[in-house]
Amino acid sequence: MTLTTFALVRHGQTDWNAQRRLQGSTDIPLNDVGRGQARDAVAVLSGYKWDAIVSSPLSRAAETADLIAAGLGLSVARRVPELIERSFGPAEGLQSGPELDALRIPGGFRGAESEDEAACRGLASLEALAKEFRGRRVLVVAHGTLIRVSLSRAIGRTLQSVDNAMLNLAHHHAVDGWQLEYFNGERVIATVQG
Repeated sequence: MTLTTFALVRHGQTDWNAQRRLQGSTDIPLNDVGRGQARDAVAVLSGYKWDAIVSSPLSRAAETADLIAAGLGLSVARRVPELIERSFGPAEGLQSGPELDALRIPGGFRGAESEDEAACRGLASLEALAKEFRGRRVLVVAHGTLIRVSLSRAIGRTLQSVDNAMLNLAHHHAVDGWQLEYFNGERVIATVQG
């Protein structure tokens, strides 16, 4: 059985994360805490051999990937546009409150990418990477919501929020589907969906 292994890592913290603002596809950079989280992630990720590192092109993910790659003595192969965060449209930059509530609709926000659209886009990108890097180990640095909805779709189970710069380890097999081994740095019960 040929498995393709993925580490799916959410970028480090940004000021908007700290302020609990919706970021979405707005390009907010890492803060110093986030840079530290990226460097700290190297200790866990160095326990594996990685064949390729790819990331979202948004600066918070790109810088996280660059810091991790430098710590592992590797380089980032490329930025993958399909790995950008789910767009929250006019809700981006807002915190919980009346202004955000006014934009809520079932399944998201007015003018935003739906969760289903983001999950389809994210999972399609991961499956394309699985085909390209079949049988290898790929480190993907992306975004919390995109990772959460893509993995949830892949394993057929709703996952909770993804923590900054924590290990999420998943395996893909072309016939047997996806298996999630670690989520937010914790071992989970194996789940496979074909």
